[in-house]
Amino acid sequence: MAAGSLHPDICARLDAIESKVVAMVETPEPRGAVHVDVVSDVVCPWCYIGKRRLEGAIALAPDIDVDINWRPYFLNDWIPREGLDRQTYLETKFGSVERYGVIAERIAAAAAMEGLVYNPDKIARQPNTLDCHRLILWSRSATDPGRVKQRLMELYFAEGADLSDPKVLIQAAVDCGMDGELVRRLLASDADVDRIESDANSAKEAGIDGVPCFVFGGSVIVTGAQSPEYLASAIERTSGRHSRLRA
Repeated sequence: MAAGSLHPDICARLDAIESKVVAMVETPEPRGAVHVDVVSDVVCPWCYIGKRRLEGAIALAPDIDVDINWRPYFLNDWIPREGLDRQTYLETKFGSVERYGVIAERIAAAAAMEGLVYNPDKIARQPNTLDCHRLILWSRSATDPGRVKQRLMELYFAEGADLSDPKVLIQAAVDCGMDGELVRRLLASDADVDRIESDANSAKEAGIDGVPCFVFGGSVIVTGAQSPEYLASAIERTSGRHSRLRA
């Protein structure tokens, strides 16, 4: 159905979702930069691909400064804190391991096009990602959160690491320049559990039911792992809008 022929009720629902998303990510815009809120999860394969495509988009717009805020999302909020056997997860969510295999082939091809490694056969456990999101949050004071997010995704998708294992997360933190002992103590506590859960729930309450979701400048919303060219155009549109507002 063409956009111009959408039923008025559907248009109203889309407008309401957009308003909620914009309110959720409302953040002061750094002067001279485009602020991008990326709502995603580290075990979402399209988020893995979408992150690389966003990096490609930024490279296509070298004259525009881009500030990224990685926001949490629980792709599988029903997974227990200790994680779940991968086979049980696939059977529960997709009906069978074989059915997911068809999906995995398409994901692997898309990942390879972006220079990423996707080895689903290496994954033995499906993790709960609460602690992953806590680690990304804590990394803001020590390193680039995007670097930590990338390392966690590589560990999971390429190496099949168990992201529910604190030792895996601590080593990832150290690899990215964080204080391993501090991270160990924080993971053993309830620090920022409520904050992450609240942020992730806010995304769903705002109507985000699929990730990745990119919010450019608090106003331009793009869902899905779109092409670098498409994302670059969103960056340019947002930059142009802010330039006009400042003029």
